[in-house]
Amino acid sequence: MNAQLTVNTPSHTYPIYIGAGLSDMLAQYLSRHIIGTRCAIISNETVAPLYLPQVKRALQAAGKEVVEIILPDGEAHKNAATLQQIYDGLLSARLERKSTLIALGGGVVGDMAGFAAATYQRGVPFIQIPTTLLSQVDSSVGGKTGINHPLGKNMIGAFYQPQAVFAALDVLHTLPPREFSAGMAEVIKYALLGDAVFLSWLDEHIAALMAQDSKALAYAIQHCCEMKAQIVAADEREAGQRALLNLGHTFGHAIETEMGYGNWLHGEAVAAGMVAACRLSEEMGLIQAADTERVRALLRHAELPDAPPQFAFSHWLEHMRHDKKVESGKIRFVVLEALGKAVIRECDDDVMLQRSLQEWLPETERLS
Repeated sequence: MNAQLTVNTPSHTYPIYIGAGLSDMLAQYLSRHIIGTRCAIISNETVAPLYLPQVKRALQAAGKEVVEIILPDGEAHKNAATLQQIYDGLLSARLERKSTLIALGGGVVGDMAGFAAATYQRGVPFIQIPTTLLSQVDSSVGGKTGINHPLGKNMIGAFYQPQAVFAALDVLHTLPPREFSAGMAEVIKYALLGDAVFLSWLDEHIAALMAQDSKALAYAIQHCCEMKAQIVAADEREAGQRALLNLGHTFGHAIETEMGYGNWLHGEAVAAGMVAACRLSEEMGLIQAADTERVRALLRHAELPDAPPQFAFSHWLEHMRHDKKVESGKIRFVVLEALGKAVIRECDDDVMLQRSLQEWLPETERLS
């Protein structure tokens, strides 16, 4: 079982390889995407012991010299200090502009390695080997790279496309159940934002996906990657359509910032954020309460939060005003005209926003 997709963007065209086994995929395809004779594998303390030897063997078999840079694990370390650790490793090894960086890990590793690649010597090639479901279906594809800041998530970064993406199903078997569920949030997101037929398929196959049935999982990963490749090709730098991929993220990033990076996994925050986006869509008169309940039920089947944590409305506003979609001081949200059809709408009506969130506000702040 192997599939190959192509991402066509104005800046770069590259393949996504989807297959059952990491070692076989790397042996067959990796060397053709390596530029130069020296490589740096950037991974973390959790993933490196599991998969770095396989990647290193594939590179050495192709005659490449390998440098290893191992980072601490977790969203809490997606910051400037850890990025500096990558630069220190690259400079100490005297890697050159024709050296290739390889991101081996989940979304945090991929985002930071990609940003390092975009900025080291003003740009060096890099490859994504995502090891989580979330990174396979979303963050490894499309060239968004960056780090977090205490005041906002992913506020410092660059658009920088990889040379190739390798998504192997066998690496998902070592994911903790909570991490696998977090990836399912992004799978569900794709259905909600643009594919009602896929949403119905998810309703029918959610049990198979949670059991990691290989056929169902391969289909879901390929379908999500196809959707993202199409959107990124049309809007590489998020000037319009690509912003729809942020469904649930304005609320979700507020949750992550409020609760502390890493306390809620990104996918968990996005799941809760999609419920909040559904509630806002209801307040705007776009969807019905039954639609929101359908979304919440699917999230529960995926063992994801179906509600945000409770915190003050002023905190919600403060965090969301640091969102990248804010224009002229107005918060812009991805909302649903229908399940399977997302749109972007401004909301400068604080009362409407407060009503959409009031289930998750302190009792003293809830509107009658």
